[in-house]
Amino acid sequence: MRICDDRYRRERLALELALRFLRHEARTRTIRTWTGLSDDRIRKLYRSYMSHARRYLPRHRGKSPHQVAYFTRSLRLQQETAVLASVLSLLGVVPAALAAEAPGALPGLTRGELLCQAFEAYRLLLPAAQISFEHTVFLATALARGDQLLPGAEGYFNRRQSAAHHDR
Repeated sequence: MRICDDRYRRERLALELALRFLRHEARTRTIRTWTGLSDDRIRKLYRSYMSHARRYLPRHRGKSPHQVAYFTRSLRLQQETAVLASVLSLLGVVPAALAAEAPGALPGLTRGELLCQAFEAYRLLLPAAQISFEHTVFLATALARGDQLLPGAEGYFNRRQSAAHHDR
């Protein structure tokens, strides 16, 4: 039995992606959704590989971010959101055509890898960025669904706000 055999490829990719998500301080549910690994397997990965890391990597508990208002709290966050959304779009994390793919198809190993690349590129562009990896996952999901955030001429905006704006 060789670890490089094709039949183990998907499992190896899932484990590597889970470790990458752990380095970005992702919650267990986020890792499970994107990799398909069990909660127990994720906890064991953390204990085996991350508990002895050079710097302490906290395990966040509770619900993942789910409020679009976070991205519009300040001008700085709006600018960071526009940069991050652009990177997510350019690297193909967010599908070009919203109707072409079901929103449930977003989480997966291939897009998860792209998501990590996008987040890492974003952090290189803005080293003091305020948007966490968990917020990045939420932003990618919200953009793919297209029901809360939509692209606009001045960055990204909330659909409800735009509808009220057009009624004036």
